[in-house]
Amino acid sequence: MKVEINPSEYKILIVDDVMSNVLLLKVLLTNEKFQIATANNGHQALEQVENEKPDLILLDVMMPDMSGFEVAQKLKSNPSTSDIPIIFLTALNSTADIVNGFQVGANDFISKPFNKEELIIRVTHQISLIAAKRIIVSQTEELKKTIMGRDKLYSVIAHDLRSPIGSIKMVLNMLILNLPSSTIGDEMHELLTMANQTTEDVFALLDNLLKWTKSQIGKLKVVYQEFNIVEVIDGIMEIFSMVAELKQIKVEFKSPEQLDVYADIDMVKTVVRNLISNSIKYSNPESKVVVALESKDGMAIVSVHDNGCGIDDESQKKLLNADTHYSTFGTNNEEGSGLGLLLCQDFITKNGGKLWFESKKGVGSTFYVSVPLKSN
Repeated sequence: MKVEINPSEYKILIVDDVMSNVLLLKVLLTNEKFQIATANNGHQALEQVENEKPDLILLDVMMPDMSGFEVAQKLKSNPSTSDIPIIFLTALNSTADIVNGFQVGANDFISKPFNKEELIIRVTHQISLIAAKRIIVSQTEELKKTIMGRDKLYSVIAHDLRSPIGSIKMVLNMLILNLPSSTIGDEMHELLTMANQTTEDVFALLDNLLKWTKSQIGKLKVVYQEFNIVEVIDGIMEIFSMVAELKQIKVEFKSPEQLDVYADIDMVKTVVRNLISNSIKYSNPESKVVVALESKDGMAIVSVHDNGCGIDDESQKKLLNADTHYSTFGTNNEEGSGLGLLLCQDFITKNGGKLWFESKKGVGSTFYVSVPLKSN
């Protein structure tokens, strides 16, 4: 990237035991508006680096008390000065000298007697690299702060809202069960059903958001254990039976009596919950959602099939892509965030499995996840 630099913001240390060289370099670089500091030998150079904190060092190689190579080695071995770029000023042009220079940390060489234009170009190039690096460091720090702030915000929102929304959800569930339409009228019952569904969706979104944030910032660890996945899915089916019933959808579970897997039980529950919830959301009334479980090649395969609205070919490409925010509405206009499937993919991958799907617009979809079986 092209970086605009203001020379007056950068300090260059000139180190040479020949005073005429120091004066010439000082004049040339002062004319370019750079700040200048000088030293006449190696020891003085090390002191000036500490005092002046230059951005760039022009360092003569052949000096009587300490060679430029020795000075460079000392600077590069000190963490506080190791990043300062060094251009060697040298009459030595052998390959061995140049290799030695780069080995001790040279960023560039300028041959003596030096050409004014070449000097300015090489110095400006190094200063441009410094400026670019500073911009990158600054932007990286800014980005880190932004990401930390975002993750904290997500976590606070999800965590602090989850509890009150959970309480409202429970109250609405009880009202739905105890207040039939014959008691409160069809219109009021429909409103109550709508409020109940909306609260269920918001609670599920907050739960996903909290888990997604924890997973992305590395605070959610996979805790492997052996468990019967049939019992886990049975429990989830019971939870969703009422939601399906309200939409006149039948939910079936086809499986063996027992299938033991080795995975994080909470993550597997989250994945299966999301897949069944989505199938109900995108199914038409009077249709069926079929959950099936089988074992194949050392994996338990869970499939969730519906005859709902399906997904068109273009949307299928976006569905499991974190860079493309894909969301759509259910058959009762239930709003989807697009986060649930990304969370499922993240969780199932962390457990050594895969997520994939088959879908056809207007026909329906089948989502599959694989979970490692318990090893014998």
